[in-house]
Amino acid sequence: MGVLKGQNITLIAESSTTRTEWSLVEDGEVLEHAYTSGLNPFFMSRREISHSIRLELPPEFFKRRWSHVYFYGAGCSGPEKNKIIEGSLVAQFKTPVTVMSDLLGAARGLLVREPGLACILGTGSNSCLYDGKEIVKNVPALGFILGDEGSGAALGRVFLGDALKGLAPHVLIEAFFDKYKVTRAEVLDAVLNNPAATRNLRAYSFFLSEHLDNPYVHDLIVGEFRRFFERNVAQYDYKSYPVSFVGSIATTYSEILLEVANDFGATVRKILLSSMPGLVAYHSEQTGFS
Repeated sequence: MGVLKGQNITLIAESSTTRTEWSLVEDGEVLEHAYTSGLNPFFMSRREISHSIRLELPPEFFKRRWSHVYFYGAGCSGPEKNKIIEGSLVAQFKTPVTVMSDLLGAARGLLVREPGLACILGTGSNSCLYDGKEIVKNVPALGFILGDEGSGAALGRVFLGDALKGLAPHVLIEAFFDKYKVTRAEVLDAVLNNPAATRNLRAYSFFLSEHLDNPYVHDLIVGEFRRFFERNVAQYDYKSYPVSFVGSIATTYSEILLEVANDFGATVRKILLSSMPGLVAYHSEQTGFS
């Protein structure tokens, strides 16, 4: 990586429930880049967040005060939760901090300063209409119990429910338990008695990617993506704007996602794994860091 020499080096972080991506940026150039665990104030205390940052980030991220820290995160949905993240970041970096939602990060990362629909399909799911700077409409995500259609948590929940009830094909049920070496009781404990249930459901959902030739798997994923479009995308004027997606589920199942989008008559502009390149561009334009 480059030498940290400039006076206007900004730290940008984008965090899902599962993973946080960090970049030190000077004049549009990424000087340092790293990944740590996800930082979600709904599931973590300020102390736990600070502990994770200090132990997992490389030393280069603590060499001196940066000009600003921009943090986009899952669970950063209001002042109370944002202050948990802000307090942790200020304590670690001694630098001005702005905390925003992961959805705004997805929108800026996907579209930079162009208007359009931005969607997250990762551990959870979400969507918004973005005007080129801010979110102007959002259909509530509601979490994996009431919403999060099309997400890794939703795919994992549906498949595990079918597997444990004996509704999924027997060959898939056998393959699943053989791959993960878990008992039915252990699966239930990982989902029902664990604060990281959504992460576990997402992890289990990737089993489906190994069996896309099975009609049951294809139909399950199509069904969840259709639910995402019906209950989220269709509530916007989506035929007047391009639709873009970011997240591990969107990229892993991109062909099926495009198939469903085409059925709805939606124009898909981008399907990306990470928002970071677009966030670097957004915060590095000649208009200055904003």
